Amino acid sequence: MALSPSHISLFSSDPSLYLRKRPSSIPQLRWLPAETRVRARPFSLSIVNGQADDRKEDIVIVGAGIAGLATAVSLQRLGIRTLVLEQGESLRTGGTSLTLFKNGWKALDAIGVGNDLRSQFLEIQGMAIKSEDGRELRSFRFKDEDESQEVRAVERRVLLETLASRLPPDAISFSSKLANVERSENGETLLELEDGIRISTKILIACDGIRSPVAKLMGFPEPNYVGHCAFRGLAYFPKGQPFEPKVNYIYGKGVRAGYVPVSETKVYWFICYNSSSPGPKITDPSILRQQAEQLVKNWPRDLINLINLTPDDTIIRTSLVDRWLWPSISPPASTGSIVLVGDAWHPMTPNLGQGACCALEDSIVLTKKLAEAIKSKRTSVEEAFKAYGSERWPRIFPLTVRAYLVGALLQWDNPVICALRDNIIVPKLVRLGPVLEHTNFEFDPSIRNLENLSSVDIGQ
Repeated sequence: MALSPSHISLFSSDPSLYLRKRPSSIPQLRWLPAETRVRARPFSLSIVNGQADDRKEDIVIVGAGIAGLATAVSLQRLGIRTLVLEQGESLRTGGTSLTLFKNGWKALDAIGVGNDLRSQFLEIQGMAIKSEDGRELRSFRFKDEDESQEVRAVERRVLLETLASRLPPDAISFSSKLANVERSENGETLLELEDGIRISTKILIACDGIRSPVAKLMGFPEPNYVGHCAFRGLAYFPKGQPFEPKVNYIYGKGVRAGYVPVSETKVYWFICYNSSSPGPKITDPSILRQQAEQLVKNWPRDLINLINLTPDDTIIRTSLVDRWLWPSISPPASTGSIVLVGDAWHPMTPNLGQGACCALEDSIVLTKKLAEAIKSKRTSVEEAFKAYGSERWPRIFPLTVRAYLVGALLQWDNPVICALRDNIIVPKLVRLGPVLEHTNFEFDPSIRNLENLSSVDIGQ
Protein backbone atom coordinates (compact mmCIF):
# COMPACT_ATOMS: atom_id res chain seq x y z
CA MET A 1 0.00 0.00 0.00
CA ALA A 2 1.32 3.41 -0.83
CA LEU A 3 2.29 5.42 2.21
CA SER A 4 1.14 8.61 0.53
CA PRO A 5 0.28 10.05 -2.86
CA SER A 6 2.47 12.50 -4.72
CA HIS A 7 1.28 15.95 -3.85
CA ILE A 8 3.76 18.08 -5.77
CA SER A 9 2.86 18.68 -9.41
CA LEU A 10 6.27 20.14 -10.20
CA PHE A 11 8.00 16.77 -10.31
CA SER A 12 8.90 16.14 -13.92
CA SER A 13 9.21 12.71 -15.47
CA ASP A 14 12.46 13.84 -17.13
CA PRO A 15 15.23 11.95 -15.25
CA SER A 16 17.87 14.54 -16.11
CA LEU A 17 16.19 17.01 -13.76
CA TYR A 18 16.98 14.85 -10.76
CA LEU A 19 20.71 14.43 -11.22
CA ARG A 20 21.53 17.26 -8.84
CA LYS A 21 19.52 15.72 -6.01
CA ARG A 22 20.88 13.72 -3.12
CA PRO A 23 24.56 13.65 -4.20
CA SER A 24 25.64 11.75 -1.11
CA SER A 25 23.68 8.71 -2.32
CA ILE A 26 25.37 8.39 -5.71
CA PRO A 27 26.96 4.96 -5.62
CA GLN A 28 30.52 4.60 -6.79
CA LEU A 29 30.02 1.53 -8.95
CA ARG A 30 32.19 -0.59 -11.13
CA TRP A 31 31.81 -3.91 -12.84
CA LEU A 32 33.36 -6.65 -10.76
CA PRO A 33 36.06 -8.84 -12.29
CA ALA A 34 35.21 -12.49 -12.56
CA GLU A 35 37.26 -13.47 -9.53
CA THR A 36 35.78 -10.83 -7.21
CA ARG A 37 34.06 -12.22 -4.11
CA VAL A 38 30.92 -10.49 -2.92
CA ARG A 39 29.38 -12.67 -0.20
CA ALA A 40 30.37 -14.53 2.91
CA ARG A 41 29.97 -17.59 0.75
CA PRO A 42 31.02 -15.92 -2.48
CA PHE A 43 29.25 -15.74 -5.77
CA SER A 44 31.37 -15.41 -8.88
CA LEU A 45 31.12 -15.23 -12.64
CA SER A 46 34.23 -17.30 -13.20
CA ILE A 47 34.23 -19.90 -15.98
CA VAL A 48 33.73 -23.44 -14.75
CA ASN A 49 33.27 -26.84 -16.30
CA GLY A 50 29.71 -28.14 -16.24
CA GLN A 51 29.16 -31.62 -14.87
CA ALA A 52 27.19 -34.34 -16.58
CA ASP A 53 24.89 -34.77 -13.59
CA ASP A 54 23.94 -31.07 -13.38
CA ARG A 55 20.21 -30.50 -13.71
CA LYS A 56 19.46 -28.78 -17.02
CA GLU A 57 16.90 -25.98 -17.38
CA ASP A 58 16.12 -23.49 -20.13
CA ILE A 59 14.94 -20.65 -17.88
CA VAL A 60 15.34 -20.33 -14.12
CA ILE A 61 13.62 -17.56 -12.14
CA VAL A 62 15.05 -16.84 -8.70
CA GLY A 63 12.38 -15.69 -6.25
CA ALA A 64 8.67 -16.52 -5.96
CA GLY A 65 7.56 -13.01 -5.09
CA ILE A 66 5.35 -10.77 -7.19
CA ALA A 67 7.94 -10.15 -9.92
CA GLY A 68 9.04 -13.79 -10.12
CA LEU A 69 5.58 -15.33 -10.24
CA ALA A 70 4.22 -12.71 -12.64
CA THR A 71 7.12 -13.35 -15.01
CA ALA A 72 6.69 -17.11 -14.75
CA VAL A 73 2.94 -16.89 -15.45
CA SER A 74 3.46 -14.49 -18.37
CA LEU A 75 5.96 -16.86 -19.98
CA GLN A 76 3.78 -19.88 -19.21
CA ARG A 77 0.94 -18.28 -21.17
CA LEU A 78 3.24 -18.32 -24.19
CA GLY A 79 4.08 -21.96 -23.68
CA ILE A 80 7.52 -21.13 -22.28
CA ARG A 81 8.26 -23.23 -19.22
CA THR A 82 10.34 -21.89 -16.32
CA LEU A 83 11.62 -23.23 -13.03
CA VAL A 84 11.08 -20.87 -10.09
CA LEU A 85 13.50 -21.24 -7.17
CA GLU A 86 12.16 -20.02 -3.83
CA GLN A 87 14.38 -20.11 -0.74
CA GLY A 88 11.43 -20.34 1.65
CA GLU A 89 9.57 -23.51 2.51
CA SER A 90 6.40 -22.01 1.03
CA LEU A 91 5.21 -18.83 -0.65
CA ARG A 92 6.32 -15.66 1.17
CA THR A 93 2.80 -14.65 2.14
CA GLY A 94 3.87 -12.50 5.07
CA GLY A 95 3.22 -8.78 4.93
CA THR A 96 -0.06 -7.02 4.68
CA SER A 97 -1.48 -5.28 1.64
CA LEU A 98 -0.33 -3.36 -1.40
CA THR A 99 -2.05 -0.84 -3.63
CA LEU A 100 -2.52 -1.48 -7.33
CA PHE A 101 -3.43 1.43 -9.59
CA LYS A 102 -4.67 1.14 -13.15
CA ASN A 103 -1.24 0.37 -14.60
CA GLY A 104 -0.93 -2.59 -12.24
CA TRP A 105 -4.39 -3.86 -13.18
CA LYS A 106 -3.57 -3.62 -16.88
CA ALA A 107 -0.58 -5.84 -16.26
CA LEU A 108 -2.64 -8.34 -14.27
CA ASP A 109 -5.22 -8.41 -17.05
CA ALA A 110 -2.45 -9.17 -19.56
CA ILE A 111 -1.24 -11.99 -17.31
CA GLY A 112 -4.80 -13.28 -17.02
CA VAL A 113 -5.56 -12.94 -13.30
CA GLY A 114 -7.10 -9.46 -13.07
CA ASN A 115 -10.74 -10.48 -12.82
CA ASP A 116 -10.07 -13.20 -10.26
CA LEU A 117 -8.53 -10.59 -7.97
CA ARG A 118 -11.10 -7.87 -8.62
CA SER A 119 -13.84 -10.08 -7.27
CA GLN A 120 -12.09 -10.30 -3.88
CA PHE A 121 -11.15 -6.68 -3.20
CA LEU A 122 -13.02 -3.39 -2.98
CA GLU A 123 -12.55 -0.70 -5.59
CA ILE A 124 -11.38 2.48 -3.86
CA GLN A 125 -13.39 5.51 -4.93
CA GLY A 126 -11.22 8.35 -3.68
CA MET A 127 -9.08 9.70 -0.87
CA ALA A 128 -9.29 12.13 2.04
CA ILE A 129 -6.38 13.99 3.62
CA LYS A 130 -6.60 15.02 7.27
CA SER A 131 -4.42 16.72 9.86
CA GLU A 132 -3.46 14.90 13.05
CA ASP A 133 -6.29 16.61 14.92
CA GLY A 134 -8.83 15.05 12.52
CA ARG A 135 -9.51 18.15 10.41
CA GLU A 136 -10.14 17.28 6.75
CA LEU A 137 -7.78 19.22 4.49
CA ARG A 138 -8.86 17.92 1.10
CA SER A 139 -10.75 15.09 -0.55
CA PHE A 140 -10.86 13.69 -4.09
CA ARG A 141 -12.76 11.17 -6.18
CA PHE A 142 -10.53 9.24 -8.56
CA LYS A 143 -13.12 8.94 -11.34
CA ASP A 144 -13.71 12.71 -11.37
CA GLU A 145 -10.19 13.21 -12.66
CA ASP A 146 -9.73 10.01 -14.68
CA GLU A 147 -12.66 7.75 -15.58
CA SER A 148 -10.25 4.91 -16.35
CA GLN A 149 -8.51 4.99 -12.97
CA GLU A 150 -8.77 1.80 -10.94
CA VAL A 151 -7.45 1.54 -7.38
CA ARG A 152 -7.71 -1.45 -5.07
CA ALA A 153 -5.75 -2.58 -2.03
CA VAL A 154 -4.84 -6.23 -2.49
CA GLU A 155 -3.62 -8.71 0.10
CA ARG A 156 -0.12 -9.83 -0.79
CA ARG A 157 -0.95 -13.40 0.22
CA VAL A 158 -3.92 -13.62 -2.14
CA LEU A 159 -1.98 -12.08 -5.03
CA LEU A 160 0.88 -14.56 -4.70
CA GLU A 161 -1.43 -17.55 -4.30
CA THR A 162 -3.45 -16.50 -7.34
CA LEU A 163 -0.35 -16.18 -9.51
CA ALA A 164 1.09 -19.47 -8.24
CA SER A 165 -2.16 -21.27 -9.04
CA ARG A 166 -1.61 -20.51 -12.73
CA LEU A 167 1.64 -22.47 -12.82
CA PRO A 168 2.13 -26.25 -13.17
CA PRO A 169 2.48 -28.07 -9.83
CA ASP A 170 6.22 -28.61 -10.27
CA ALA A 171 7.04 -25.09 -11.48
CA ILE A 172 8.12 -23.77 -8.04
CA SER A 173 10.96 -25.44 -6.15
CA PHE A 174 10.78 -24.45 -2.46
CA SER A 175 13.65 -24.58 0.05
CA SER A 176 15.96 -23.74 -2.85
CA LYS A 177 18.37 -21.07 -1.66
CA LEU A 178 21.21 -19.97 -3.89
CA ALA A 179 24.73 -20.54 -2.58
CA ASN A 180 26.73 -19.69 -5.70
CA VAL A 181 26.35 -18.53 -9.29
CA GLU A 182 28.97 -19.18 -11.96
CA ARG A 183 29.28 -19.01 -15.73
CA SER A 184 29.99 -22.34 -17.45
CA GLU A 185 32.21 -22.86 -20.47
CA ASN A 186 29.23 -23.32 -22.78
CA GLY A 187 27.85 -19.89 -21.91
CA GLU A 188 25.17 -21.15 -19.56
CA THR A 189 24.81 -20.13 -15.91
CA LEU A 190 25.55 -22.67 -13.22
CA LEU A 191 23.55 -22.33 -10.00
CA GLU A 192 24.56 -24.13 -6.84
CA LEU A 193 21.97 -24.39 -4.07
CA GLU A 194 22.73 -24.63 -0.38
CA ASP A 195 21.63 -28.28 -0.34
CA GLY A 196 24.28 -29.07 -2.96
CA ILE A 197 21.98 -29.35 -5.98
CA ARG A 198 23.50 -27.86 -9.14
CA ILE A 199 21.38 -26.42 -11.95
CA SER A 200 22.66 -25.34 -15.34
CA THR A 201 20.38 -22.82 -17.06
CA LYS A 202 20.47 -21.00 -20.38
CA ILE A 203 18.65 -17.98 -18.95
CA LEU A 204 18.60 -16.63 -15.37
CA ILE A 205 15.90 -14.13 -14.34
CA ALA A 206 16.63 -12.72 -10.87
CA CYS A 207 13.51 -11.62 -8.97
CA ASP A 208 15.04 -12.14 -5.55
CA GLY A 209 14.06 -8.88 -3.88
CA ILE A 210 15.75 -5.81 -2.45
CA ARG A 211 18.69 -7.77 -1.00
CA SER A 212 19.25 -9.68 -4.23
CA PRO A 213 22.54 -11.59 -4.19
CA VAL A 214 22.42 -11.72 -7.98
CA ALA A 215 22.21 -7.91 -8.13
CA LYS A 216 25.19 -7.71 -5.80
CA LEU A 217 27.04 -10.11 -8.08
CA MET A 218 26.35 -7.74 -10.99
CA GLY A 219 27.86 -4.80 -9.12
CA PHE A 220 24.81 -3.12 -7.61
CA PRO A 221 25.20 -1.58 -4.14
CA GLU A 222 22.98 -2.34 -1.19
CA PRO A 223 19.72 -0.33 -1.21
CA ASN A 224 19.91 3.03 0.54
CA TYR A 225 18.00 3.62 3.80
CA VAL A 226 15.96 6.80 3.30
CA GLY A 227 15.50 7.84 6.94
CA HIS A 228 11.97 6.54 7.52
CA CYS A 229 10.47 3.38 8.99
CA ALA A 230 6.90 2.16 8.76
CA PHE A 231 4.53 0.06 10.82
CA ARG A 232 1.94 -1.80 8.76
CA GLY A 233 -1.01 -3.95 9.66
CA LEU A 234 -4.19 -5.57 8.40
CA ALA A 235 -7.08 -5.05 10.81
CA TYR A 236 -9.82 -7.69 10.84
CA PHE A 237 -13.54 -7.04 11.42
CA PRO A 238 -15.33 -10.42 11.58
CA LYS A 239 -18.75 -8.75 11.36
CA GLY A 240 -17.77 -6.31 8.62
CA GLN A 241 -15.63 -3.17 8.56
CA PRO A 242 -17.43 0.22 8.79
CA PHE A 243 -15.38 2.42 6.43
CA GLU A 244 -16.18 3.99 3.08
CA PRO A 245 -14.12 2.73 0.12
CA LYS A 246 -11.52 5.50 0.17
CA VAL A 247 -7.94 6.05 1.22
CA ASN A 248 -7.58 8.09 4.40
CA TYR A 249 -4.30 9.95 4.95
CA ILE A 250 -3.35 11.72 8.18
CA TYR A 251 -0.37 14.08 8.30
CA GLY A 252 1.51 15.02 11.46
CA LYS A 253 4.97 16.38 12.23
CA GLY A 254 7.56 13.81 11.19
CA VAL A 255 4.83 11.16 11.30
CA ARG A 256 2.09 10.29 8.83
CA ALA A 257 -0.45 7.52 8.75
CA GLY A 258 -3.23 6.15 6.64
CA TYR A 259 -5.79 3.40 6.24
CA VAL A 260 -7.89 1.95 3.43
CA PRO A 261 -10.51 -0.82 3.25
CA VAL A 262 -9.23 -3.93 1.50
CA SER A 263 -12.33 -6.11 1.61
CA GLU A 264 -15.61 -6.33 3.50
CA THR A 265 -13.78 -7.52 6.62
CA LYS A 266 -10.22 -6.17 6.37
CA VAL A 267 -8.63 -2.72 6.52
CA TYR A 268 -4.98 -1.97 5.79
CA TRP A 269 -3.20 0.71 7.85
CA PHE A 270 0.29 2.18 8.08
CA ILE A 271 2.28 4.61 10.20
CA CYS A 272 5.45 6.12 8.76
CA TYR A 273 7.91 7.94 11.02
CA ASN A 274 11.33 9.55 10.87
CA SER A 275 14.26 7.60 12.29
CA SER A 276 17.98 8.26 11.98
CA SER A 277 18.64 4.53 11.66
CA PRO A 278 16.58 1.41 10.86
CA GLY A 279 17.01 0.23 14.45
CA PRO A 280 16.97 -3.38 15.66
CA LYS A 281 14.67 -5.91 14.06
CA ILE A 282 11.56 -6.42 16.19
CA THR A 283 9.14 -9.30 15.63
CA ASP A 284 7.21 -9.38 18.92
CA PRO A 285 3.67 -8.26 17.96
CA SER A 286 2.96 -6.77 21.39
CA ILE A 287 6.02 -4.51 21.18
CA LEU A 288 5.21 -3.50 17.59
CA ARG A 289 1.62 -2.69 18.57
CA GLN A 290 2.74 -0.64 21.57
CA GLN A 291 5.28 1.35 19.54
CA ALA A 292 2.78 2.03 16.77
CA GLU A 293 0.12 3.24 19.20
CA GLN A 294 2.60 5.51 20.96
CA LEU A 295 3.31 7.38 17.71
CA VAL A 296 -0.35 8.30 17.18
CA LYS A 297 -1.81 8.20 20.68
CA ASN A 298 -3.49 11.61 20.32
CA TRP A 299 -4.62 11.14 16.71
CA PRO A 300 -8.13 10.19 15.44
CA ARG A 301 -9.46 7.21 17.35
CA ASP A 302 -10.17 5.17 14.21
CA LEU A 303 -6.43 4.61 13.76
CA ILE A 304 -5.94 3.32 17.32
CA ASN A 305 -8.90 0.96 16.89
CA LEU A 306 -7.40 -0.44 13.70
CA ILE A 307 -4.11 -1.18 15.47
CA ASN A 308 -5.96 -2.97 18.27
CA LEU A 309 -7.96 -5.07 15.80
CA THR A 310 -4.88 -6.27 13.91
CA PRO A 311 -4.00 -9.97 14.32
CA ASP A 312 -0.49 -10.62 15.58
CA ASP A 313 0.65 -12.25 12.35
CA THR A 314 -0.21 -9.22 10.20
CA ILE A 315 1.59 -6.41 12.05
CA ILE A 316 5.10 -5.62 10.87
CA ARG A 317 7.73 -2.89 10.95
CA THR A 318 10.08 -2.24 8.05
CA SER A 319 12.73 0.30 7.13
CA LEU A 320 12.18 2.09 3.81
CA VAL A 321 14.93 1.80 1.20
CA ASP A 322 15.54 2.55 -2.45
CA ARG A 323 18.25 2.42 -5.11
CA TRP A 324 18.74 5.16 -7.67
CA LEU A 325 19.78 3.87 -11.11
CA TRP A 326 22.10 6.72 -12.04
CA PRO A 327 22.69 6.96 -15.81
CA SER A 328 26.17 5.98 -16.95
CA ILE A 329 27.06 5.01 -13.36
CA SER A 330 24.77 2.18 -12.28
CA PRO A 331 25.26 -1.23 -13.87
CA PRO A 332 22.75 -2.26 -16.54
CA ALA A 333 19.79 -4.51 -15.75
CA SER A 334 21.40 -7.48 -17.47
CA THR A 335 24.70 -9.10 -18.22
CA GLY A 336 24.70 -11.79 -20.87
CA SER A 337 21.76 -14.11 -20.23
CA ILE A 338 21.23 -12.89 -16.64
CA VAL A 339 18.63 -10.16 -15.98
CA LEU A 340 17.10 -8.41 -12.96
CA VAL A 341 13.38 -7.76 -12.48
CA GLY A 342 11.39 -5.81 -9.86
CA ASP A 343 12.92 -4.94 -6.49
CA ALA A 344 16.07 -6.87 -7.33
CA TRP A 345 16.83 -4.14 -9.87
CA HIS A 346 14.98 -1.02 -8.69
CA PRO A 347 13.77 -1.02 -5.06
CA MET A 348 11.74 2.12 -4.39
CA THR A 349 9.89 3.62 -1.45
CA PRO A 350 6.12 3.02 -1.34
CA ASN A 351 5.16 6.70 -1.43
CA LEU A 352 3.64 6.47 -4.93
CA GLY A 353 2.20 2.98 -4.59
CA GLN A 354 4.25 1.85 -7.59
CA GLY A 355 6.62 -0.85 -6.31
CA ALA A 356 4.35 -3.79 -7.13
CA CYS A 357 2.89 -2.05 -10.20
CA CYS A 358 6.37 -1.54 -11.66
CA ALA A 359 7.32 -5.15 -10.95
CA LEU A 360 4.24 -6.26 -12.88
CA GLU A 361 5.11 -3.89 -15.74
CA ASP A 362 8.64 -5.33 -15.77
CA SER A 363 7.30 -8.85 -16.13
CA ILE A 364 5.16 -7.95 -19.14
CA VAL A 365 7.87 -6.01 -20.97
CA LEU A 366 10.52 -8.66 -20.28
CA THR A 367 8.21 -11.46 -21.41
CA LYS A 368 7.51 -9.72 -24.70
CA LYS A 369 11.19 -9.03 -25.41
CA LEU A 370 12.28 -12.54 -24.47
CA ALA A 371 9.48 -14.32 -26.33
CA GLU A 372 10.18 -12.36 -29.51
CA ALA A 373 13.88 -13.25 -29.29
CA ILE A 374 13.19 -16.93 -28.73
CA LYS A 375 10.51 -17.13 -31.40
CA SER A 376 12.03 -15.06 -34.21
CA LYS A 377 15.70 -15.96 -33.66
CA ARG A 378 16.51 -12.57 -35.21
CA THR A 379 17.42 -11.13 -31.83
CA SER A 380 19.58 -12.83 -29.23
CA VAL A 381 18.52 -13.24 -25.62
CA GLU A 382 21.30 -10.87 -24.59
CA GLU A 383 19.99 -8.21 -27.00
CA ALA A 384 16.43 -8.77 -25.76
CA PHE A 385 17.52 -8.19 -22.17
CA LYS A 386 19.37 -5.02 -23.16
CA ALA A 387 16.23 -3.79 -24.93
CA TYR A 388 14.19 -4.52 -21.80
CA GLY A 389 16.59 -2.49 -19.66
CA SER A 390 16.64 0.39 -22.14
CA GLU A 391 12.84 0.52 -22.27
CA ARG A 392 12.29 0.27 -18.55
CA TRP A 393 14.97 2.63 -17.24
CA PRO A 394 13.28 5.91 -18.35
CA ARG A 395 10.18 4.74 -16.53
CA ILE A 396 11.84 3.39 -13.37
CA PHE A 397 14.46 6.02 -12.53
CA PRO A 398 12.11 9.05 -12.38
CA LEU A 399 9.55 7.09 -10.34
CA THR A 400 12.19 6.02 -7.82
CA VAL A 401 13.42 9.59 -7.39
CA ARG A 402 9.92 11.04 -7.26
CA ALA A 403 8.84 8.52 -4.62
CA TYR A 404 11.83 9.49 -2.49
CA LEU A 405 11.16 13.22 -2.80
CA VAL A 406 7.47 12.84 -1.98
CA GLY A 407 8.34 10.87 1.16
CA ALA A 408 10.96 13.42 2.21
CA LEU A 409 8.50 16.30 1.82
CA LEU A 410 5.67 14.57 3.64
CA GLN A 411 7.92 13.62 6.56
CA TRP A 412 8.58 17.25 7.46
CA ASP A 413 8.75 17.83 11.21
CA ASN A 414 9.23 21.62 11.22
CA PRO A 415 6.03 23.11 12.75
CA VAL A 416 6.08 26.16 10.48
CA ILE A 417 6.45 24.10 7.31
CA CYS A 418 3.80 21.63 8.50
CA ALA A 419 1.39 24.50 9.10
CA LEU A 420 2.08 25.77 5.58
CA ARG A 421 1.40 22.28 4.23
CA ASP A 422 -1.85 21.87 6.17
CA ASN A 423 -3.28 25.33 5.52
CA ILE A 424 -2.09 26.23 2.02
CA ILE A 425 -0.32 23.49 0.03
CA VAL A 426 -2.80 20.63 0.54
CA PRO A 427 -6.09 22.61 0.68
CA LYS A 428 -5.35 25.04 -2.14
CA LEU A 429 -2.53 23.79 -4.39
CA VAL A 430 -2.83 20.03 -4.66
CA ARG A 431 -4.40 18.69 -7.88
CA LEU A 432 -5.32 15.06 -8.38
CA GLY A 433 -4.18 14.86 -12.03
CA PRO A 434 -0.46 15.35 -11.31
CA VAL A 435 -0.79 13.13 -8.24
CA LEU A 436 -1.74 10.13 -10.41
CA GLU A 437 0.06 11.06 -13.63
CA HIS A 438 2.53 8.21 -13.18
CA THR A 439 -0.26 5.59 -13.43
CA ASN A 440 -0.88 6.44 -17.11
CA PHE A 441 1.74 3.99 -18.35
CA GLU A 442 0.46 2.26 -21.47
CA PHE A 443 1.47 -1.16 -22.72
CA ASP A 444 2.19 -1.90 -26.34
CA PRO A 445 -1.11 -3.39 -27.63
CA SER A 446 0.70 -6.57 -28.61
CA ILE A 447 1.56 -7.15 -24.94
CA ARG A 448 -2.03 -7.23 -23.76
CA ASN A 449 -2.86 -10.39 -25.67
CA LEU A 450 0.04 -12.55 -24.60
CA GLU A 451 -1.96 -15.71 -25.10
CA ASN A 452 -2.24 -14.96 -28.84
CA LEU A 453 1.43 -15.68 -29.34
CA SER A 454 2.16 -19.28 -30.20
CA SER A 455 4.22 -21.61 -28.05
CA VAL A 456 7.95 -21.44 -28.60
CA ASP A 457 10.98 -23.53 -27.82
CA ILE A 458 14.37 -22.34 -26.64
CA GLY A 459 17.15 -23.45 -28.90
CA GLN A 460 20.71 -24.17 -27.98
